[in-house]
Amino acid sequence: MSKLLVRPRRGSHGRVTHVTPESAGWTYVGFDLHRLRPGETVSTDTGDNEVCLVFVTGKGTVVADGRELGLLGARMSPFEGKPWSVYLPENSDWSVTAETELELAVCSAPGLGGGLPVRVIKPDDLGQETRGKGTNTRYVTNILPENEPADSLLVVEVITPGGHTSSYPPHKHDRDDLPAESALEETYYHRLNPRQGFAFQRVYTDADEHGAREMDEAMAIEDGDVVLVPKGYHPCAACHGYDLYYLNVMAGPKRTWKFHNAAEHEWLLKA
Repeated sequence: MSKLLVRPRRGSHGRVTHVTPESAGWTYVGFDLHRLRPGETVSTDTGDNEVCLVFVTGKGTVVADGRELGLLGARMSPFEGKPWSVYLPENSDWSVTAETELELAVCSAPGLGGGLPVRVIKPDDLGQETRGKGTNTRYVTNILPENEPADSLLVVEVITPGGHTSSYPPHKHDRDDLPAESALEETYYHRLNPRQGFAFQRVYTDADEHGAREMDEAMAIEDGDVVLVPKGYHPCAACHGYDLYYLNVMAGPKRTWKFHNAAEHEWLLKA
């Protein structure tokens, strides 16, 4: 199995996925996924990181720094509606107690002492957009985009209909070369509908003069998988009959998303 593919603990509850900068071999992005039964609680503190809690599915009661934020969450499928989320700055204590079956994503990156407050991000606060055309159409919900306050984190979710491509034409963001390109690590948390389906993702770098690539990994993606993107291009393809959802977490030395398209495929943007 590719070292870029992180599979969840099957058939389990609690923390089923755990990605840290140390386990990923990078510097910025962390990602945990908790599956809780009604009445179960997850609690911890953010430490030196800022955190964005995303209610992928289900409802739960949130407490942050002793303040009750109430019962959050609404949708019971990531393919239906927008999520509830919570932004937590560094050195914040927090807990979530599940009211229903709950799938909670914990997205993290270094806090930079920005002094931002805890805030609830409501579904009505989230912008949505349609990207691409034809069989490259996908639907984007911006949870924590760069025009909203945070120190490091960028968080977005995307739904790609069955038979469509996404993160395509291939693009990358692995050079700190602004304004042309920013350096951002990225995780993809994948869900499929129906759940027994699969999709594909390729993570690869440019070829050298001999045609060799430093990285070239093609993966079959199943429901609940996480793909690590430390560098390179990272397109996805959803198979016919199975819609693909993914939650992206990005962070790097500068909080901006400037990407570079693969030159050999850029003609697709003009077709």
